[in-house]
Amino acid sequence: MTFKLAILASGNGTDLDAVYAEMDSGQLPGVEIAVVLSDKEQAPVLEKARARGVRAEWVDPAGKTREDYDAELVQGVGQVDLVCLMGYMRILSQVFVQAFPRQIINVHPALLPKYGGNGWYGRKVHEAVLAAGEKESGMTIHYVDLGVDSGAMILQEKVPVLEDDTPETLKARVQEIEKKAYPEAIRRILAERSV
Repeated sequence: MTFKLAILASGNGTDLDAVYAEMDSGQLPGVEIAVVLSDKEQAPVLEKARARGVRAEWVDPAGKTREDYDAELVQGVGQVDLVCLMGYMRILSQVFVQAFPRQIINVHPALLPKYGGNGWYGRKVHEAVLAAGEKESGMTIHYVDLGVDSGAMILQEKVPVLEDDTPETLKARVQEIEKKAYPEAIRRILAERSV
Protein backbone atom coordinates (compact mmCIF):
# COMPACT_ATOMS: atom_id res chain seq x y z
CA MET A 1 0.00 0.00 0.00
CA THR A 2 1.32 3.44 -0.92
CA PHE A 3 0.84 6.33 1.50
CA LYS A 4 0.82 9.50 -0.59
CA LEU A 5 1.98 12.85 0.73
CA ALA A 6 1.39 16.33 -0.67
CA ILE A 7 3.84 19.00 0.50
CA LEU A 8 2.98 22.71 0.78
CA ALA A 9 6.09 24.84 1.32
CA SER A 10 7.23 28.42 0.83
CA GLY A 11 11.00 28.08 1.22
CA ASN A 12 13.95 25.72 1.21
CA GLY A 13 12.20 22.52 2.21
CA THR A 14 14.70 21.37 4.87
CA ASP A 15 12.02 19.20 6.47
CA LEU A 16 11.37 17.66 3.05
CA ASP A 17 15.09 16.81 2.83
CA ALA A 18 14.75 14.97 6.15
CA VAL A 19 11.71 13.01 4.93
CA TYR A 20 13.53 12.07 1.71
CA ALA A 21 16.56 10.93 3.72
CA GLU A 22 14.39 8.56 5.75
CA MET A 23 12.56 7.34 2.65
CA ASP A 24 15.93 6.64 0.98
CA SER A 25 17.16 4.68 4.00
CA GLY A 26 13.99 2.55 4.14
CA GLN A 27 12.66 4.08 7.37
CA LEU A 28 9.42 5.28 5.76
CA PRO A 29 8.32 2.22 3.77
CA GLY A 30 5.38 2.78 1.44
CA VAL A 31 5.55 6.58 1.71
CA GLU A 32 5.58 8.50 -1.57
CA ILE A 33 5.76 12.25 -2.22
CA ALA A 34 3.00 12.78 -4.79
CA VAL A 35 3.23 16.55 -5.28
CA VAL A 36 4.96 19.66 -3.95
CA LEU A 37 3.15 22.99 -4.23
CA SER A 38 4.42 26.45 -3.32
CA ASP A 39 3.07 29.98 -3.17
CA LYS A 40 6.59 31.25 -4.07
CA GLU A 41 7.71 30.89 -7.70
CA GLN A 42 11.42 30.66 -6.82
CA ALA A 43 11.08 28.47 -3.71
CA PRO A 44 14.09 26.07 -3.64
CA VAL A 45 11.78 23.28 -2.47
CA LEU A 46 10.29 23.12 -5.99
CA GLU A 47 13.66 22.39 -7.61
CA LYS A 48 14.45 19.76 -4.98
CA ALA A 49 11.22 17.95 -5.81
CA ARG A 50 11.71 18.25 -9.59
CA ALA A 51 15.20 16.79 -9.23
CA ARG A 52 13.52 13.66 -7.86
CA GLY A 53 10.93 13.53 -10.63
CA VAL A 54 8.11 14.72 -8.39
CA ARG A 55 5.39 17.02 -9.73
CA ALA A 56 6.28 20.42 -8.31
CA GLU A 57 4.24 23.53 -9.09
CA TRP A 58 4.06 27.17 -8.20
CA VAL A 59 0.48 28.23 -7.56
CA ASP A 60 0.36 31.99 -8.07
CA PRO A 61 -1.67 33.73 -5.34
CA ALA A 62 -1.72 37.14 -7.08
CA GLY A 63 -5.17 38.67 -7.42
CA LYS A 64 -7.02 35.76 -5.79
CA THR A 65 -9.04 35.63 -2.59
CA ARG A 66 -7.78 33.17 0.04
CA GLU A 67 -10.74 30.92 -0.77
CA ASP A 68 -10.19 30.98 -4.54
CA TYR A 69 -6.48 30.35 -4.07
CA ASP A 70 -7.11 27.44 -1.72
CA ALA A 71 -9.67 25.94 -4.11
CA GLU A 72 -6.91 25.96 -6.74
CA LEU A 73 -4.56 24.30 -4.23
CA VAL A 74 -7.13 21.57 -3.51
CA GLN A 75 -7.22 20.78 -7.24
CA GLY A 76 -3.41 20.76 -7.37
CA VAL A 77 -3.10 18.39 -4.41
CA GLY A 78 -5.53 15.83 -5.79
CA GLN A 79 -5.95 12.48 -4.02
CA VAL A 80 -3.43 12.04 -1.19
CA ASP A 81 -3.37 10.51 2.27
CA LEU A 82 -1.68 13.38 4.09
CA VAL A 83 -0.92 17.06 3.39
CA CYS A 84 2.29 18.24 5.08
CA LEU A 85 2.90 21.94 5.65
CA MET A 86 6.66 22.50 5.71
CA GLY A 87 7.40 26.18 6.23
CA TYR A 88 4.23 27.13 4.36
CA MET A 89 3.67 30.81 5.10
CA ARG A 90 -0.05 31.14 4.35
CA ILE A 91 -2.94 30.41 6.68
CA LEU A 92 -5.25 27.87 5.06
CA SER A 93 -8.89 28.79 4.64
CA GLN A 94 -11.94 26.68 5.41
CA VAL A 95 -12.04 25.67 1.72
CA PHE A 96 -8.75 23.76 2.01
CA VAL A 97 -9.09 22.49 5.59
CA GLN A 98 -12.53 20.99 4.96
CA ALA A 99 -11.31 19.28 1.78
CA PHE A 100 -8.77 17.29 3.84
CA PRO A 101 -10.30 16.67 7.28
CA ARG A 102 -7.68 15.46 9.80
CA GLN A 103 -5.30 14.97 6.88
CA ILE A 104 -3.21 18.14 7.20
CA ILE A 105 -0.23 18.51 9.54
CA ASN A 106 1.95 21.50 10.32
CA VAL A 107 5.19 22.15 12.17
CA HIS A 108 5.35 25.19 14.48
CA PRO A 109 8.67 26.45 15.90
CA ALA A 110 7.52 26.67 19.53
CA LEU A 111 6.06 24.58 22.32
CA LEU A 112 2.37 25.15 21.63
CA PRO A 113 0.14 26.53 23.01
CA LYS A 114 2.86 29.08 23.86
CA TYR A 115 3.80 31.46 21.04
CA GLY A 116 1.14 30.12 18.71
CA GLY A 117 -1.82 31.56 16.84
CA ASN A 118 -2.28 34.30 14.30
CA GLY A 119 0.89 36.33 13.69
CA TRP A 120 3.26 33.90 15.42
CA TYR A 121 5.76 32.47 12.96
CA GLY A 122 9.46 32.30 12.17
CA ARG A 123 11.81 34.82 13.73
CA LYS A 124 9.03 36.49 15.76
CA VAL A 125 8.60 33.29 17.77
CA HIS A 126 12.31 32.95 18.58
CA GLU A 127 12.62 36.65 19.49
CA ALA A 128 9.65 36.36 21.86
CA VAL A 129 11.01 33.20 23.50
CA LEU A 130 14.31 34.97 24.18
CA ALA A 131 12.65 38.21 25.35
CA ALA A 132 10.52 36.23 27.83
CA GLY A 133 13.60 34.58 29.33
CA GLU A 134 12.29 31.08 28.61
CA LYS A 135 14.56 28.22 29.70
CA GLU A 136 13.39 25.94 26.88
CA SER A 137 11.80 26.12 23.48
CA GLY A 138 11.17 23.57 20.78
CA MET A 139 8.72 22.60 18.09
CA THR A 140 5.27 21.10 17.78
CA ILE A 141 3.79 19.05 14.97
CA HIS A 142 0.01 19.21 15.00
CA TYR A 143 -3.05 18.59 12.89
CA VAL A 144 -4.45 21.65 11.13
CA ASP A 145 -8.00 22.66 11.95
CA LEU A 146 -9.97 25.85 11.31
CA GLY A 147 -8.05 27.76 13.98
CA VAL A 148 -4.39 28.86 13.83
CA ASP A 149 -1.99 26.46 15.58
CA SER A 150 -4.98 25.02 17.45
CA GLY A 151 -5.23 21.47 16.06
CA ALA A 152 -4.52 18.28 18.02
CA MET A 153 -0.85 17.74 18.83
CA ILE A 154 0.97 14.81 17.24
CA LEU A 155 4.35 15.33 18.87
CA GLN A 156 6.44 17.95 20.62
CA GLU A 157 10.21 18.12 21.15
CA LYS A 158 12.18 20.51 23.37
CA VAL A 159 15.55 22.23 23.21
CA PRO A 160 17.26 24.27 25.91
CA VAL A 161 17.51 28.02 25.49
CA LEU A 162 21.14 29.00 26.04
CA GLU A 163 22.31 32.22 27.69
CA ASP A 164 24.09 33.44 24.56
CA ASP A 165 21.32 32.46 22.12
CA THR A 166 20.25 34.78 19.34
CA PRO A 167 17.06 34.26 17.30
CA GLU A 168 19.26 32.67 14.61
CA THR A 169 21.03 30.17 16.90
CA LEU A 170 17.76 29.20 18.58
CA LYS A 171 16.09 28.78 15.18
CA ALA A 172 18.93 26.51 14.01
CA ARG A 173 18.60 24.31 17.10
CA VAL A 174 14.82 24.07 16.70
CA GLN A 175 15.17 23.20 12.99
CA GLU A 176 17.57 20.37 13.85
CA ILE A 177 14.92 18.64 15.96
CA GLU A 178 12.25 19.37 13.33
CA LYS A 179 14.23 17.24 10.86
CA LYS A 180 13.92 14.20 13.14
CA ALA A 181 10.40 14.93 14.30
CA TYR A 182 8.69 15.40 10.93
CA PRO A 183 9.44 11.88 9.63
CA GLU A 184 8.51 10.49 13.06
CA ALA A 185 5.13 12.27 12.93
CA ILE A 186 4.46 10.74 9.50
CA ARG A 187 5.42 7.30 10.87
CA ARG A 188 3.01 7.70 13.79
CA ILE A 189 0.13 8.69 11.51
CA LEU A 190 0.90 5.80 9.16
CA ALA A 191 0.91 3.37 12.12
CA GLU A 192 -2.41 4.77 13.40
CA ARG A 193 -4.08 4.42 10.04
CA SER A 194 -2.86 0.92 9.33
CA VAL A 195 -4.32 -0.51 12.57
